[in-house]
Amino acid sequence: MALNAEQIELNRLKITFCSKPLADVPGAVASEMEKLRPRVGKGMRVAVATGSRGVSNIAVIVKAVVDSLISFGAEPFVIPAMGSHGGATGPGQKEMLAGYGITDEAMGVPVLSSMKVESLGVLPGEAALPLFMDRYAFDADGVVVVNRVKAHTDFHGENESGIAKMLVIGLGKQAQATAVHEHMVKGLRTLIRPAAEAIVKTGKILGALGIVEDGYDKTSIVKAVGAAEIVEEDARLLKLSKEMMPRLPWDALDVLMVDMMGKDISGTGMDTNIIGRMNIRGEPDGKPEITRICLFGLTPQSHGNALGVGLADVIPQSLYDRIDWKATHENVLTSTFVERGFVPIVRPTDREALNTALRTCGCQNAGKLRLLRIRDTLHIDEAYATNALSAEAEGRSDVAVEERGVKLSFNGKGELRKL
Repeated sequence: MALNAEQIELNRLKITFCSKPLADVPGAVASEMEKLRPRVGKGMRVAVATGSRGVSNIAVIVKAVVDSLISFGAEPFVIPAMGSHGGATGPGQKEMLAGYGITDEAMGVPVLSSMKVESLGVLPGEAALPLFMDRYAFDADGVVVVNRVKAHTDFHGENESGIAKMLVIGLGKQAQATAVHEHMVKGLRTLIRPAAEAIVKTGKILGALGIVEDGYDKTSIVKAVGAAEIVEEDARLLKLSKEMMPRLPWDALDVLMVDMMGKDISGTGMDTNIIGRMNIRGEPDGKPEITRICLFGLTPQSHGNALGVGLADVIPQSLYDRIDWKATHENVLTSTFVERGFVPIVRPTDREALNTALRTCGCQNAGKLRLLRIRDTLHIDEAYATNALSAEAEGRSDVAVEERGVKLSFNGKGELRKL
């Protein structure tokens, strides 16, 4: 007989990760930015480029970069460097930055957003990759890129998701994102580094501020580098980031319940490095191996963009109804990884969605069920696990049971109550 949601009893777990938060983020940024002072002349118009990810303290960090440039005598402004995100429109990308607190008023300088680009020529080599740059950035006297460095959700290589990638796909807008993604995963893995080096050689880039977060997604490292150092420093920061990156402490799950996905959580809505699913044909999956992922919600900050919904197996109708398919398909098609835009099985309610996942997970013994519930893939330090998973984690120094016997709770409409 199939298991059902009412039979599930969970234990609330506290999972411990690397914790190295910066005590004074604005102060650390200001100190690092002094490295770029010799490169910034008085009266220079400097574009400060930042992206669409939900980076901790991003508004504080960008403001500190802006303030430093002003103190150097420059005239900075902010631009979104986010490829095709924001529905691939200038207003949409500006709206995404506003959602993170990056506005004209908050920054004290204009936020200028457009999808127009200038051609930078073609990258030599077999791919003959055309290179582009945001027109506002191109017309400025210099560009400073601000981005977090972390493991990418599509591929693994020397440079993944960070400042080098932002130089290419971020600053190049949809035109560059499309050009790179046409080469699929191989293009991401092999073209980002040489393309970033070519863009640096244009002389348009003054430098960058790389950010590394600890296992709790708190700002841990900020590092300013000149243009010529960006690619190598990006690779070094990636290694540090991977050392601090959080992971689920199990290699296999029957069911993973994820309350929320979103562009502010991960570029793929759910971080593939956490759930172990790449969902790209030809690319191997990692750990943990999860039989069924049941996904329940989409963050407001995603503005309906549900790229990555295809990573799930089952969703409720309420999530499906929140999806802006135009924005989602624009992002999915630009990436070329269409499987991530596939629609999972849609069930009328949260309760029925979970019951569908339980029915098809291959385990019908409540005592052996390996089910885990998390808020989202960005916050996995608090999780809810069945007895089978909790018992497996006994003796680990990084996992502690804080509460036992927690029942799943639904309202009269079959909606899952929040954690």
